[in-house]
Amino acid sequence: MNLLSVEEIAKRFGERILFSDVTFGLDQGQKMALVAKNGEGKTTLLEMLAGDTNPDTGNVVWRNGTTVGYLRQDNPFKEFKTVKDVLYGSDNDFVRALNSYEFAIENPNDDEAMQKALNLMDASKAWDYEAKIDKLLSIFGMDSLGKNQAIELLSGGQKKRIALIKLIVDEPDVFILDEPTNHLDISMIEWLEEFLSGQNITLFMVTHDRYFLSRVCNQILELDNGSGYRYSGDYEYFLEKKAEREENLSAEIGKAKNLYRKEIEWMRRMPKARATKAKSREDRFYETEKKAKQRINKDEMQLSIKAERLGGKILELHHVKKSFDNLKIVDDFNYTFKKGDKIGIAGKNGVGKTTFLNMLMGLEKVDGGKIITGETVQFGYYTQRGIQPTEDKRIIDVVKDIAEVIPLEKGRKITASQLLEKFLFPPKQQYTYVSKLSGGEKKRLYLLTILMSNPNFLILDEPTNDLDIKTIQILEDFLSEFPGCLLIVSHDRAFMDNLADHIFYFKGEGEIKDYNLTYSEIIEIQKQEQGSNNPKAVQAPEVKKDEKPDAYAEKLSYNERREYNKLEKEIAKLEKKKDELTVQMSNATTDAEELIQTSEEIGKVIEELDEKELRWLELSERA
Repeated sequence: MNLLSVEEIAKRFGERILFSDVTFGLDQGQKMALVAKNGEGKTTLLEMLAGDTNPDTGNVVWRNGTTVGYLRQDNPFKEFKTVKDVLYGSDNDFVRALNSYEFAIENPNDDEAMQKALNLMDASKAWDYEAKIDKLLSIFGMDSLGKNQAIELLSGGQKKRIALIKLIVDEPDVFILDEPTNHLDISMIEWLEEFLSGQNITLFMVTHDRYFLSRVCNQILELDNGSGYRYSGDYEYFLEKKAEREENLSAEIGKAKNLYRKEIEWMRRMPKARATKAKSREDRFYETEKKAKQRINKDEMQLSIKAERLGGKILELHHVKKSFDNLKIVDDFNYTFKKGDKIGIAGKNGVGKTTFLNMLMGLEKVDGGKIITGETVQFGYYTQRGIQPTEDKRIIDVVKDIAEVIPLEKGRKITASQLLEKFLFPPKQQYTYVSKLSGGEKKRLYLLTILMSNPNFLILDEPTNDLDIKTIQILEDFLSEFPGCLLIVSHDRAFMDNLADHIFYFKGEGEIKDYNLTYSEIIEIQKQEQGSNNPKAVQAPEVKKDEKPDAYAEKLSYNERREYNKLEKEIAKLEKKKDELTVQMSNATTDAEELIQTSEEIGKVIEELDEKELRWLELSERA
């Protein structure tokens, strides 16, 4: 049964066209994800479906009687004073029955009111409503707050979770969700995955979490360069079909360009007074011209900021302790960072992960032990707070306040405006105010300001929230090659699995375990531990000081598996570079110096390629 029909909708802001002629439908039980780059209109489209804004042209038509629940990125709850007001302020059968029952209890002499209330409670099955709310508050870690907690005292993440709970108990026919996994820990995300995967759930959502998207959604709508494209399948299928679409489009544009060159000569020769056949050919010419001038937008963020050199001493933690009253955050933790360390930090919300990062940065004092920072360490700290204080500034001024000219690798330099272009802020956009940016664009600008200081030790606290999937993948590639140290807090399983060599897992009560596993592997172990009668029955291997993983426990150790996968990408890059240099050499001038320089560069590439291929063969034999 069709619940939603979207017909040829378009939206623009000033001269900028977000999208046009977008058409799709949503049937009962379908689960559709919206995928697009930041700033291409994802949230605007969600607001149109929710009825908060209207398209410039086209129609959004819901089936009569369809109820829609919308989870926004920002939930101020201005009309509510307490958590209870939010959860029990809905205009639905459950709440009406509960209000009627409360009124009857307050008026015990009104037998008619009591009977009416009991009938309503039975008819709507509202007896379980409060129990359902209590269960959800527990699942989303909000049960300790109390229902009379003032909304204005809640953090942004807590408000988001309360909004999600309210949406679930309201049981709308269609869920519209904007980044539902933001501010959730992994147990909450997995519960939400299972809930949304239910057959009776109809869903339209935006998410940056690739695992979540693939496990929940069976339809994908892509906004690309102002047009909409629909795919039936998971995220992997989408990537495959998107590549095919772009390849086919590129071939069509190539053919159109060839035809356009021929037809334009005819247009120039043809007299003004044309016959009917000539007029028909002229119409086809303009269609060909339109296709020939199409452009496949391949603009991508370019991360090439220089990193300062790290010395021998980096960062040392000796018997570090920290607590707030009776809540232990860290209890006697020791670790010495080494060059190239890439470490993930995981654990439930509220166990002190952000406090731990603030301690490393000197923003929070330790209660015991000491933290020693090397003289050459240059931190880059990406926090969840972002750049809210600069919203009244223009984008270009935010960057120029840090530096007018920025040093890059190999002694090169770049202006603030040029750097903004590399981060996909074109010159026209650079003079708009930060407040006009989308959530993802603000995060991208914030990341730029962090990298401008040329850090050699990056600390990233939930960096993927509000970024689009393509930007996250580019950030992953940059961080995998980052020569300094990296410390990441994230609930994004794909991001952590692809980057972290090992994980500091915050178990609570100040206990931090160092696991030589992927984040996904740790999650599976936690599930087994929770499902076992003996919580210690299944233990993850810890990384102990000066202890190497058992090479005979499996054909390849975890680090070797990571190296094996990484080598495949590096070999492909080197092959491409070798081909480019070979072409460059064959097209070079007779300048002897240029030929010698290119020849030497090819030699170095071939030498490096041979080394990596030899190592790849060694690992592949064992794999």
